[in-house]
Order: sequence, then C-alpha cells, then structure tokens
Amino acid sequence: MDPVTLAKAAFLGVIEGLTEFIPVSSTGHLILLVDLLGFKGPPGKVFEVAIQLGAILAICWVYRVKLIDTAIGMIQREREAWRFAINVLLAFLPAVVLGVLFHRIIKDVLFSPWVVCASLILGAFVIIVIERARPATVYRHVDEFPFWLSLAVGFCQALAMIPGVSRSGATIMGALVLGAGRRPATEFSFFLSIPTMLGATVYDLYKNRDSLNDSVLLVIAVGFVAAFFAGMLVVRWLVDFVGRRGFIPFAIYRIVLGVAMLAVLVLRAG
Repeated sequence: MDPVTLAKAAFLGVIEGLTEFIPVSSTGHLILLVDLLGFKGPPGKVFEVAIQLGAILAICWVYRVKLIDTAIGMIQREREAWRFAINVLLAFLPAVVLGVLFHRIIKDVLFSPWVVCASLILGAFVIIVIERARPATVYRHVDEFPFWLSLAVGFCQALAMIPGVSRSGATIMGALVLGAGRRPATEFSFFLSIPTMLGATVYDLYKNRDSLNDSVLLVIAVGFVAAFFAGMLVVRWLVDFVGRRGFIPFAIYRIVLGVAMLAVLVLRAG
C-alpha cells in the first residue's frame, strides 16, 4: 500500500474524529478534503462512512459507565434504563427507514462539494437563528426526554443525510428548539450517534463487500484508529465548551469554510 495513501487516510481519520460531534458536518469535511487531496481510497464512499466507527467507539469509551449501567438496568427491568433505551431507539428509526429508501440517491447525487458548501452556509444561519431565539429550557437531563421529543429529534437527524447539514448539528439544534438544554441536547446527540453510525457503516460495508480486499481494509483501519483518538479529544471537550460559549462559534466557522470552499470550486471550474 502506498504510504502517501495511508498518510492521507490517517489525516482524514483525524478530521472525522474532530468534526463528527460538532455541528460542522464531518461528512462534508471528508467530501471536500477527499476531493482536494485527490484521495484514492476504497470504492464509493465506504471509507468516509466506515471510519465514523472510530469516532463512535470514542463515544462508547467516554460514556461507558452510562452505557453499562443502562444495559444492566434493562436486564434488571429498571424503568429509567428502559426509557433511555427506547428514546434512543425512537430517535434512530427515522434515519433507518429514510436511509434505506434514499441511500443510492444520496450517495450518487448529493455527495458533491457544491452541495456541501451550500449546506454549510445555510446551516450556519439556522444555528444562529436557533441560538438567538430558542425557547426556555424545559429538559435539563437526557433521562427527562419524553418519547415524542426523541422521535422528533430523529426526524431532524434524517435531514443530515444531505451532506454538509451535520448529523450532530441537526439533532442538537432540533433538541434545543424542542426545549432541551445545551448539555442534554449535546449528550443525546452523542448517544444517538452510536446506533446511527453503526447501522450506516454495516450497511455500507455490506453493499461494498465484494471490493473489500486487504489493501482496502488497511486504509479503512488507519482512518478508523485516527478517528478514534481524535474523537476522544472532542467528546471530552465539547460538552463543557458549548455550556460556556454556545454554538455561534461553529456557525461562524461553517460560513468561513463554506465561502472559502465555494471560492476554490469556482476558481477550479473557471
């Protein structure tokens, strides 16, 4: 395997881990960078999807106590544990149904640098509006979320099938509009990412199973490990940051990145 390809895979893995859980669209970043770097990795978009598992593993490690306690509580038939698990499942369902229905269209049509730039900029203004005009906080802990709120957040997550929207951005902003505080909205987005990204990765690997040779798996593994360690840094930092600063800094970053990349694309096209 070409060392340059492996170095690019590691770099892209770091970018995935750093951007997966903040509202700036990790998929959008990967699409833009893969295009700019001329990255020749696995076929289709399987690399961009598969390395997300590294970031998800970081979530599982950081919140291992909560996840283990929930699993034990479910076995012991504790109401709070079952309520949390059902909330995550309800929020996960819309992405499952819509992802299966529109998977091919999304990958073939929407995975474009132009779409990413437009989504980054438009999404930034949505974040700014929600931060300025969101309702008073009603739910201050993820265990307080009612079932309807979790399902509604799930439909918000489905919007992130459009590259550049940001899965974390859509779920966090949706929860904020529905009365969740910043911290529980962010943490629920973390937990929801586990089944969502696991399902997307398994589905993508299955669809591309005939092209997964040793070289392809090595490239994915390098990106996976890099995403895991980068994700660990972000998960530990993000909750405290948004509690102090909110999400406006991320909106500004989205606008700057989207405009800069649009300029690059226009110059290349010309």
